[in-house]
Amino acid sequence: VSLRKPEIKLESLKEDIKDFLKTSGWEKKLQNAVYSELNVFPSPCHPAAPPEHMKEPLAYMRKAQGSWEKRILKSLNSMCTELSIPLAQKRPVSEQKELLNKWNEMGTDEPDLSLFRPVYAPKDFLEVLMNLRNPNYENGEQPSFRSHLGLIQVPLKVKDIPELKEDFSELSLNTGQLGIDDSAQVPPEFFENEHVRVGQKVLAEQDSAAAQQYVRQGCPTALRADLWALILNISNQPEDILYYEQLKSNVIQHDLLVDSLIYKDVKLTASNDDYYFVFEDYLYQVLLCFSRDTSVLEHFTYSSATPPKSYIRGKLGMEEYAVFYPPNVNYNSFILSVAPLCFLYHEPPKLYQIFREMYVRFFFRLHSISSHPSGIVSLCLLFETLLQTHLPQLFYHLREIGAQPLRISFKWMVRAFSGYLATDQLLLLWDRILGYNSLEILAVLAAAVFAFRAVNLMEVTSLAAAEAVLADLSTLKVMPLLQIFLFATVT
Repeated sequence: VSLRKPEIKLESLKEDIKDFLKTSGWEKKLQNAVYSELNVFPSPCHPAAPPEHMKEPLAYMRKAQGSWEKRILKSLNSMCTELSIPLAQKRPVSEQKELLNKWNEMGTDEPDLSLFRPVYAPKDFLEVLMNLRNPNYENGEQPSFRSHLGLIQVPLKVKDIPELKEDFSELSLNTGQLGIDDSAQVPPEFFENEHVRVGQKVLAEQDSAAAQQYVRQGCPTALRADLWALILNISNQPEDILYYEQLKSNVIQHDLLVDSLIYKDVKLTASNDDYYFVFEDYLYQVLLCFSRDTSVLEHFTYSSATPPKSYIRGKLGMEEYAVFYPPNVNYNSFILSVAPLCFLYHEPPKLYQIFREMYVRFFFRLHSISSHPSGIVSLCLLFETLLQTHLPQLFYHLREIGAQPLRISFKWMVRAFSGYLATDQLLLLWDRILGYNSLEILAVLAAAVFAFRAVNLMEVTSLAAAEAVLADLSTLKVMPLLQIFLFATVT
């Protein structure tokens, strides 16, 4: 239509379109969309590389991930058989009405879930990672790797402290940070006031790249929800709210086996947590919708994982009757990835979108086997390497008494420290995950916690005693720990 207007000239069309994009605000929206894609998708592979290389270049990692998926599905299927419950069934109309009426107070429900068991525990997953081997290094021919005495025995490249210092340079001791109370360089209230002013300007500009750079020094509490939404390119348009309502409708109509697992997980985890119990209803709403969201299947193009398939009853093995079931559920304290976000977002559709984007960018990497630098295997190896290199006495002492450090820190990393740190500290940590577009900071913090408690840990004589020393992380201050470990460690 615009092209038919007499003032539009073909020779100046290109410039006119650019001007229109700028004045209408679409230029910024397009830039943010492109930036978001660049943050999520991996760099292009060699054109001749097979498609599975985009998911995971190492064949032995792909094989291990496949075996792990089979094990999870076997556990699910055997639960179905034992309890005589189908994977999915349509709810009777009366049940649909009842669920719709109590949608905002599902926490009052007390279904009997005693027969449902967790599909796996973190220690089961750790055992699988400990048994990973690269067949090319089966005989330990690589001397540099043979000196690694941790539980992870695969030769992946992980960063050392000088490389981490360079990557996390904004965390240096002479840079202002939110989360540091006693910076000698700048009075904290002066830095905070200035930082808030800059944050407001970043929000006014609506620039995702600027927001990502900004949060590396921490988010002011009042601006965090909007800044995270800007980084993740979430705008909560009417169509997004409609999509959430469609997912809700799917929950109302169909009962999945995983619904009971989600109920049990929330009851065991959030309901007993001093911070999160108030968000119980939000957690049900978000996770039940998430288990039906087929759009999340797109992340499997760059994830080493493959979505689980099930077959319509009586059609086993016939591909045309295969359905993805469920499109996406992690079976271990999944809710801890959602709960902290409830402090920031109070409308379920917006909360849902933020969680979904956090999952497809970051959290799925903590539950799948891959060689990615932010994958759980690399994080475990990075943690062990940092500890072995910079606290060798502590590392050897714990190893000798049968208290391998990774056995303690694994559960922190696999849950991104959710449920372990105080909420304000956890959000400061997640600021940096978003700011650096990386989960490596989880391994650095885990090593920093061991360094902080090193004196006490040198005196323990058993795994139980070491776990007791590190049982409560709720009083820790994240930023001073990270700064001291990264920038005051002698390298």
